[in-house]
Amino acid sequence: MGLTSDKALALAVSAAVGLFVGTVWLWPRLARRSRRAVGGRVGLLFSTQLALFAAVGLGANQAFGFYASWADLFGQEDELGVVVDHTPARGPLRIVDTRRVPGAASARPQLGGQIQKVGIVGGTTRIATPAYVYLPPEYFQPQFRTRTFPAAVVLTGYPGTAEALVDKLDYPRTAGRLAAYGRMQPMILVMMRPTVAPPRDTECVDIPGGPQTESFFAKDLPDAVSGHYRVGREPGGWGIIGDSTGGYCALKLAMHHPRTYAAGAGLSAYYKAPIDATTGDLFQGDEELRNRANLWWYLAHMPAPDTSLLVSSSKVGESNYKDTLKFIERVKATKLTRISSVILESGGHNFNTWRREIPGTLEWVSGRLSG
Repeated sequence: MGLTSDKALALAVSAAVGLFVGTVWLWPRLARRSRRAVGGRVGLLFSTQLALFAAVGLGANQAFGFYASWADLFGQEDELGVVVDHTPARGPLRIVDTRRVPGAASARPQLGGQIQKVGIVGGTTRIATPAYVYLPPEYFQPQFRTRTFPAAVVLTGYPGTAEALVDKLDYPRTAGRLAAYGRMQPMILVMMRPTVAPPRDTECVDIPGGPQTESFFAKDLPDAVSGHYRVGREPGGWGIIGDSTGGYCALKLAMHHPRTYAAGAGLSAYYKAPIDATTGDLFQGDEELRNRANLWWYLAHMPAPDTSLLVSSSKVGESNYKDTLKFIERVKATKLTRISSVILESGGHNFNTWRREIPGTLEWVSGRLSG
């Protein structure tokens, strides 16, 4: 049973309930002061607490997508994120699987759209990573067979799971519903995590001597997707959205590469790349690279990028609230870069908050892209 499977959660909940009932039932028999009775009470209490902790932990992990597998939980994930592809004839994008959109009224792509799991290999960076591509119903309808569609990259936080963007944050279903209501144009979504070299958190930086993550997202990813799907190649056809670490990446990529990303939305984003045990030394002493990764420095010292940015926070519950207000003012002062915001009265750094912000964010991105 996988870490995120319903069977594992059901087993943990059943064990917790069974142990609780057993404790209540057996407690009178273990009320004596003998060593055996005391040991029985301790064992029952410990087992019940452990089962309860496991049930709550598994439920929280399913809701928020902290870990994707048992190996991920215990720090044993060995998936290789940076490879050299010796068979370039296969192309930079390969479809691995297809599935229906969760909650869609029909399994037929022409009516409910489709989600394709793909493998992508960067043409210049050689970074290899999986992603999920949402294709709207219009993509499969005969009357739109020559139409190109706008696209948005959607990024998780760190470490994150791309599946959570589909199943927990409901990006495909939300996009389909908004397009059906006429609140946004049909749009292709490329959903993935920014952790393209797991378990390292590269913060979407071109690391000297390491993964060239920024170049992958700025060039290789749009090239691979545009070469396989009907996505507009002209400036103005791509946007990028992310939460937490993905939000920082989205803002940075839109600022650094405005001709690639006409809009960037950072939900609960921060504005400067951290250095910690998960990132390692990102800059290798390169002061220019360090400065470029600092959005405060970039706004103060580089020409204002011709792009649109959206940031989000909450007055209560988010640690980035004051920084977000300051960032809005800094961007407004540039006169060229456009800034919008979603500020909630309260909300934490979690899926529930982002689900409240995603519909408005998708509408905002859609309104700034051309097909």
